[in-house]
Amino acid sequence: MPSQPSKDLETFDNPQPERDYTIRIHIPEFTCLCPKTGQPDFAEMTLEYVPDKHCVELKALKMYVWSFRDQGAFHEAVTNEILGDLVGATQPRYMRLTAEFNVRGGIYTTVVVDHRAEGWSPPPPVSLP
Repeated sequence: MPSQPSKDLETFDNPQPERDYTIRIHIPEFTCLCPKTGQPDFAEMTLEYVPDKHCVELKALKMYVWSFRDQGAFHEAVTNEILGDLVGATQPRYMRLTAEFNVRGGIYTTVVVDHRAEGWSPPPPVSLP
């Protein structure tokens, strides 16, 4: 196989570090294993962030997400772990990860975690007519 899962999160320099802007990445095929049964868990994740000096490289993110396929993890733990790793790699102004897990035992779980850099606050919303 030409590529392998990896926990390495490669970054690149933010091309517009003077501007607040949002990067939104949809990850529709996240999988991990239930730590109790070993059965697969499936989720759709949405990563939203306002970069500071660095952005996450998408192929590296793909390999990183793949690395959870054979890992047992509770929904809450894996969502927080991923956000922590991404914050550590990119040091964003703001980052939110939303994980919408598919049904398990008749229950859907959504976990939302976020990070805000110290001293950063979002600009006020703009209302257009």
